[in-house]
Amino acid sequence: MKLQDRVAIVTGGSRGIGLSVSERFAAEGAKVIAISSRQTAKSEGGIEFYALNVADRAACKQLFDYVIEKYGTVDILINNAGITRDAMTRKMTDEQWDEVIDVNLNGIFNLTRYVGPHMQEKKSGNIINISSVVGETGNIGQANYAATKAALIGLTKTWAKEFALKGAQVRVNALTPGYIMTDMLSSIPEDQIGKFATTVPLGKMGRPEDVANACVFLASDDADYITGQVIGINGGLRM
Repeated sequence: MKLQDRVAIVTGGSRGIGLSVSERFAAEGAKVIAISSRQTAKSEGGIEFYALNVADRAACKQLFDYVIEKYGTVDILINNAGITRDAMTRKMTDEQWDEVIDVNLNGIFNLTRYVGPHMQEKKSGNIINISSVVGETGNIGQANYAATKAALIGLTKTWAKEFALKGAQVRVNALTPGYIMTDMLSSIPEDQIGKFATTVPLGKMGRPEDVANACVFLASDDADYITGQVIGINGGLRM
């Protein structure tokens, strides 16, 4: 029970990587608030599901106030919410660009601007930003997505410095998953998935659980001296 009684907010927490993280955290003893714009409010399996669009600044403040009132603190924040609206740059619409920026970048700032200072004030906490290997390498047809995921790396390093001021033990790290079998890959034909796997040195696609395991480690006392780091969960796709 590495996260016993710690209060964790997980954005994008109703499916894929976010759901796997939420379930693992709950299994490790955490009190989990899983955020999703598609999820109706309910509690299940030790997880409180909370409906919220992270791009809504006012709603993020309301969520923060709600968690503090109900649970008294926030110990862990997993910034996982993200969407794709892929197109070549010459064909990308304003709406495709703005929607991805609003969720993947503004949405992370909207919540962390409250949670980070709260952790700094109480002198402890963990923030984990779920970036992507695409944020490190770029990808054709994903200028909007790659831009947001690269920005998360810059935010990680900045927040690791800011929120640790005055001796606060607030750690901020980023994970950069590679090919992980989530809904984002569900529309890709199976033979194409097989081709992706052949480009990975370990020869296989990743699972949401692989990312969840890394989140548990980084959020626990086992990673007490790790902050400001970008850790790849990609089977060796990028070394």
